[in-house]
Amino acid sequence: MKAYLIDANQQTVSPVDIAGLDDVKKHIGYDSVDSDEVDASGDRLFFDESCFLRDQTGKGRFKLDNLAPVADKGVVAGSTGDAANLKDAAVELAALQQRITWL
Repeated sequence: MKAYLIDANQQTVSPVDIAGLDDVKKHIGYDSVDSDEVDASGDRLFFDESCFLRDQTGKGRFKLDNLAPVADKGVVAGSTGDAANLKDAAVELAALQQRITWL
């Protein structure tokens, strides 16, 4: 499935291929993953739910639209109602890049 890896440390957004939630966890680097709905398209931002409880030394942060800031890495993927049923992200790379603020 088409998804996007947001890396706040490198300030990059890259297309990635995922097969499911396990791949999302691998890209983020942690098993404690949470998500927020991005918009009505079904896209979700997945992130380490403990990202601000962990050591933040040298880690960048980003904000997508009006969602809470996220530290380190996030993945945007599509969903059909919840985080367990993933599909291709609806947003295109260029549009997603315009919606991210590096902090």
